[in-house]
Amino acid sequence: MMTGIVSILYMVAVFCFAIGIRMLRQPKSAKQGNLISLAGMLIGIVGALIQPLGEVDNNYIWIAAAMLLGTMIGWPLAQKVKMTAMPQLVAMFNGLGGASATTLGIVELMKVSAETPGGSIAVSILALIIGGISFTGSVLAYLKLEGTLRKQWVVPMHNFWNLLILVGMVVIGAIMVVQGSVNIPLLLGLVVLALFYGVFFVFPIGGADMPVVISLLNSLTGLSAAAAGAIYDNKTMLIGGILVGASGTILTLLMCQAMNRSLWNVILAGKFKAGSGAGGGTDQVMKEITKPDAAILLQYSKNVIVIPGYGLAVSQAQKTVKELDDLLNSMDVEVKYAIHPVAGRMPGHMNVLLAEADVPYEKLLDLDDANAALKDTDVVLIIGANDVVNPSANDDPSSPIYGMPILNATDAKHIIVMKRGRGTGYSGIENPLFFHDKTQLYFGDAKASLQEITEELKENA
Repeated sequence: MMTGIVSILYMVAVFCFAIGIRMLRQPKSAKQGNLISLAGMLIGIVGALIQPLGEVDNNYIWIAAAMLLGTMIGWPLAQKVKMTAMPQLVAMFNGLGGASATTLGIVELMKVSAETPGGSIAVSILALIIGGISFTGSVLAYLKLEGTLRKQWVVPMHNFWNLLILVGMVVIGAIMVVQGSVNIPLLLGLVVLALFYGVFFVFPIGGADMPVVISLLNSLTGLSAAAAGAIYDNKTMLIGGILVGASGTILTLLMCQAMNRSLWNVILAGKFKAGSGAGGGTDQVMKEITKPDAAILLQYSKNVIVIPGYGLAVSQAQKTVKELDDLLNSMDVEVKYAIHPVAGRMPGHMNVLLAEADVPYEKLLDLDDANAALKDTDVVLIIGANDVVNPSANDDPSSPIYGMPILNATDAKHIIVMKRGRGTGYSGIENPLFFHDKTQLYFGDAKASLQEITEELKENA
């Protein structure tokens, strides 16, 4: 009887996961999708707690203590985190999920006996390896996003060492499965290799590729959860992990496609090199625009397209740009937003920020629609974006980003770039757009700059 109830609960939980993930496709339904997924997780937890274990103790006290501790840490973090730090929070949660899978793998391997099937040993090894890679990789991704580790560090012959570590893990795992037993030295060696592989995997990858890395690590965490579900015969963990792993993998490949790069190229960290590409000549001059001129240019435009980037997130200017949007609309100026798939530091970063500011989803244009609209746009307002509008991707074969689909800002009649300083973007590549004849720069913090122009527009109204 109880087994049947548990199976029904697992089925309902999986159904909630599938519906919730589907609803995450659009900002309008994303909140409801999160709540439905949360309900599915709670139902799955209840099913796991009441699942019959025979004569084995359920350890409810330990489980309750762990859940309480996790809630006490996770709830305040989620409440207090700023939108600018959301990529770091995602990386941290990925890491904790990987650490959990690694711990489960270690515990199960230490319980291996002569009666343990080889398949169970293999699944435990898989959970340990994938979880370990996800844990250390996510920790490094967090440190890179936080700015603690700014340097792109590449170990000499790092691809060789990665391959050697991978072969070492396969050999140790095969020995454990064939022998049907696990000794402590082999287990420790496997743990160390998995953790080191995560370090060597993420360390060489540059900042411009962080959105892809976050997505890939998310898929690895999902796969480690699926392996843990297989270990404990928990269908919710198994199917939920597969859903996360599959969706994360698809998103990773789509983002690589948006950058015109293969996943292998991103992992090898062999294409982005700081400071390369056109636009670095000393004779080129950035033309600035004054506050009154910027306000007049926007006010007398028929339409404006805003291209947001990480600078918008850093200054937390999403609500300020919405205020400017509303003001321009009152002046009969149409405002749209062009969203590049890899803008920001995680997948969907700009969508999240604009949704928080209640920008209607209908105003958001994807890459293809935005480029079509830019050809008939009076003013494009670039706020803290750099690499995703770099024309070197179109016309400079020597550029590291050549061939990457970008937002063709130069198709608009006028370009205003809001930029904190004169430096390069996160990837370190010079951007010739800033020296273009159509471009005028407005230097300063994005939020303060938007407020200044908004106040000027109000005075002109």
